[in-house]
Amino acid sequence: MKGKRRRMWQGVKCGGILSAPTGNISSPNFPRQYPYDTECSWLIVVAEGSSVLLTFHHFDLEYHDFCEYDYIKIYNGVPEDEGNLLGKYCGKTAPPQFTSSWHVMSIIFHSDRHVAHRGFFVAYRKDVCGGVLTGFSGVISSPDYPDNYPNSVECSWTIQVSNHTVVSLMFLDFQLENNDECNFDYVAIFDGSSLTDKHLGNYCGSNQPLDVVSSSNKLLVVFKSDFNIGGRGFKAYYYSGECQQVFTSLKGNFTSPQFPNVYPNNINCRWTISLANSYRIKLFFLSMDLEDRNSLTYACEYDSVTVYDGISDSDPLLGTWCGRELPPPLLSRSNKLLIVLSTDRNSANKGFFAFYNGVVPMNVSCSRTDFQIQISQQSLPQLDRSRVYLGNPNCAAQMTSSNYKITARFDSCGTESQKRRNATVMVNTLYIDFSDEKQENVQEYEVQCDPRKKEAAVNIITGMDPYKVDQMVENHAKGKTAESDPADTDSSKQQDTSDVVFISICVLAGILMLIAIIGLVLL
Repeated sequence: MKGKRRRMWQGVKCGGILSAPTGNISSPNFPRQYPYDTECSWLIVVAEGSSVLLTFHHFDLEYHDFCEYDYIKIYNGVPEDEGNLLGKYCGKTAPPQFTSSWHVMSIIFHSDRHVAHRGFFVAYRKDVCGGVLTGFSGVISSPDYPDNYPNSVECSWTIQVSNHTVVSLMFLDFQLENNDECNFDYVAIFDGSSLTDKHLGNYCGSNQPLDVVSSSNKLLVVFKSDFNIGGRGFKAYYYSGECQQVFTSLKGNFTSPQFPNVYPNNINCRWTISLANSYRIKLFFLSMDLEDRNSLTYACEYDSVTVYDGISDSDPLLGTWCGRELPPPLLSRSNKLLIVLSTDRNSANKGFFAFYNGVVPMNVSCSRTDFQIQISQQSLPQLDRSRVYLGNPNCAAQMTSSNYKITARFDSCGTESQKRRNATVMVNTLYIDFSDEKQENVQEYEVQCDPRKKEAAVNIITGMDPYKVDQMVENHAKGKTAESDPADTDSSKQQDTSDVVFISICVLAGILMLIAIIGLVLL
């Protein structure tokens, strides 16, 4: 029977390009079992300026922990680029609603050689505004923005990011009809996915709402206009917790989303490092793999990492990088840095891995015979003086009423002379030990003095040789891979258990037939 069914379904036609404003897609033969060994591809293209909203009404595919047998894949754009992948699904749990970030969306359906179920039925429609947003980041704007929005419209965006993270919402532009109660034209924000969740406020006029951070992985944004008087409207960015983070510890690391796997297309992610006053920040990129520069202009016009010396993109620019070019170590002039990852709708790579260190503010001076080092107690989290030393622990700092203080002669504490730029300088290493019970954390600073000019300088040492850098990136990659999909350790697809059963039956039948033939011969 199975053989007849497979012959009957051979050459099944499915997939295609859909351009109507609404429509339905289903697996072949739905609601009966879909065929074996089939692949279908649907490309949905609606009018530019609109988005595509997908809603699944039925879903029943063969289950596998990592959806390796039968599955559908949903893409925010064309399927040729894995950076557009929104999700891969199987089993009986229907995918959530999806809204594309532009006017193109794709669905791929795949079935293997054994085990079939009823399949799926999904409806799509063109959305002018509103929808369910599931990406790492995205843009929300009023209809026709930046032109005046129409009268009598209502849009509702549900932002739903991965579990165990939160949603951040940042308004870039805001200009609506104004009234005291904000009940004519307004934007309403709810801390959840429905109107019954906590109401965070109604906003109107020209006063830009403050940044919003949800308490869960969902946020609802509603825009409503009445029958007269309009405005330019609004534009806002949203970010998942994986795509916008603020770091306040003295050292840390972060990566592009999904590193070392391919980062998503069409995202704008922001990482802010904000340390105590007087600190500076040294940033190191340990791995970089983005889309290459434009071959004509040689500019990073597609995917790029940009670093600003501050907390906004209006602060001084430290540089923009792409491709596999590792930026040099970067040192801030203030206690804040902003790192922005921007990707376009095509071609995605592995991304980046970055590490930073907070540079302790200190005053280093020297004479012809010794170093003098002072660090304010307010700059350090009340360390014991033995944790601040020059050269070796025997040269620990002394405590004054407000400072850690070290005075060390050049003939002590391991200071040595070196030739640098045709001058003899005195060089040593200052250690500040922030280690705790959980983690070792010792910062090293090279201090040097030109005794003839009585000029001193200090520079933080990364403490990371190339081997340690490679190990750090490799360990992170292994952790991510194991967490995301243990089955990926084998590049080939796991064999379907039904294949094993089928082969076993064939082998057993062959053995029985051989026994029967031998028996006949003996008779």
